[in-house]
Amino acid sequence: MKNLIKQLARMGVELALAAGAAAIAAGAGMIYLPAGFIAGGALVITGAVLSILGGDDQ
Repeated sequence: MKNLIKQLARMGVELALAAGAAAIAAGAGMIYLPAGFIAGGALVITGAVLSILGGDDQ
């Protein structure tokens, strides 16, 4: 259980980023469904680029 808490603490920023992206895509989708898909796709691509550029600490 302690290992799980440590892993979640280390991944806090990534979880917050994913939750924010999901909220933006859902909000745009509530206004106009295709806009939600476009926003979600753009946010996933942006997150992937940031993840690649950020490297790995391990």
